[in-house]
Amino acid sequence: MNSGMSSRQLDDDLLAEGPPEAEFVPGIAATFAAKRVAAAALIRDPSDRLLLLEPTYKPTWLLPGGVVEANEDPVAACAREVHEEIGVILTPGPLLVVDWVPQQGVWGDSLQFIFDGGRMTPEQAAGIRLQDAEIRSGEFVTLERAATLTPPSLARRLRQAVAAADRSRPTYLRFGRPHPPG
Repeated sequence: MNSGMSSRQLDDDLLAEGPPEAEFVPGIAATFAAKRVAAAALIRDPSDRLLLLEPTYKPTWLLPGGVVEANEDPVAACAREVHEEIGVILTPGPLLVVDWVPQQGVWGDSLQFIFDGGRMTPEQAAGIRLQDAEIRSGEFVTLERAATLTPPSLARRLRQAVAAADRSRPTYLRFGRPHPPG
């Protein structure tokens, strides 16, 4: 677990919570919606370009990151996915955005977390090793170029993540748009 919380600390915190709550109405927990969660890192270069990856499993580019596994902290998932995809050990920085994405086709709605991945020097960028099975290519691109490689909602999310990083304040989004609007 690479989230600033040790496994022992988590175990202690769970123990302090007491026994897990029993279902007051048996079977009710199974009726609640399950929401997908993903976590990614906004990694920039000294020229403020964003690292985007071209996956092998979908037609549009994305940030380094991926789906949060069951009982996994989004920060730990971000670090794990970045390491798996680009071979870089990263300690995610502050939360930049949480974006609610509505159901689209076969994909249920989700929460998308973006954490500050910092700035890579040219030497660090040269050390990137793409995971061949999932990642076709990677490139540092401008926000304008990112908008041509990603769906509109992700382009909006990227603009908001950069703005949040620049002002050091996280933002809640709904499909890439700030809430409350303004």
